[in-house]
This record gives sequence, C-alpha cells and structure tokens, in this order.
Amino acid sequence: MARNVLYPLYQLGNPQLRVFRTNFFVQLVRPGHPQPLDTVQFRIPLEMTRVDVRNYLERIYNVPVAAVRTRVQHGSGRKRDHRNVRVKKPDYKVAYVQLAHGQTFTFPDLFPERPAAEGADVQEQLLQERRRREQHDPRRGGVPQWF
Repeated sequence: MARNVLYPLYQLGNPQLRVFRTNFFVQLVRPGHPQPLDTVQFRIPLEMTRVDVRNYLERIYNVPVAAVRTRVQHGSGRKRDHRNVRVKKPDYKVAYVQLAHGQTFTFPDLFPERPAAEGADVQEQLLQERRRREQHDPRRGGVPQWF
C-alpha cells in the first residue's frame, strides 16, 4: 500500500526538504580538435556566464574547476527554405572548462570496434563471387544479361 508523504508547510527558520533545479541545461560535447586531457568542452545557453558554469559544476557535480573560458558560436545563415528565405541556425555558447590540478577527463568510447567474426569472411567471399558473376561479359556483345 502506497503512503502519501506530506511534507510540513514552510515555516521561517525551519529546515526544509527542498530540491533545487537549475534554470540551465549544460551539454557535454565531444571536441572537434584535440585538447589537453584536463579540458572539457560544454555547450551552454547564451545567458550563462563563466561564474555560473564554475558554480554549476562544483556545487551540483562536485567537480573541481581551475578555469573556465567561454566563446559565442554564431549559427550559420547559409541555408534557405522552400520559399528561398534564409534560415539561420540558433547561436550558442561554448565553455572550455579546465579541471583542477591532477584531474583528467577522456570522452568515453560509446561504440568500440568489434573484432570481425569468422562468418564474415565467408559472407565476404560469397559477395565477391556474386559481383564477379554480375559483371558485364565483353564476349556477349550487346546482348542483355537476362537473355
């Protein structure tokens, strides 16, 4: 039987069970260029400052932060829609977070390469044989393959 838990009403000076949610969404991004092992790249909202990023990571995730650099990435305006009107991608901010001394981060390999199975070699041989049979035979002149 489920019990409904009722929290006491807020009273001034009384400790409360509270959950604070942030107003920002921070997205971890795989860097396009090689970076030092102690640097992590995030995509953040335009309103977020470097102080907000530092507090966000230190207070919520307990990640020690040494420095934060930010830049604004302007969205591309090259694309056009079916009415030939320019369509601009939204701007976003990128934050480069340098972790504290001794801390490193490597982006996880989500899709590691699997070793080739033995059955794959047989399948590859069958595909090559089929391609060889379907190739055009120059001795047949202009006669189609199906004839």
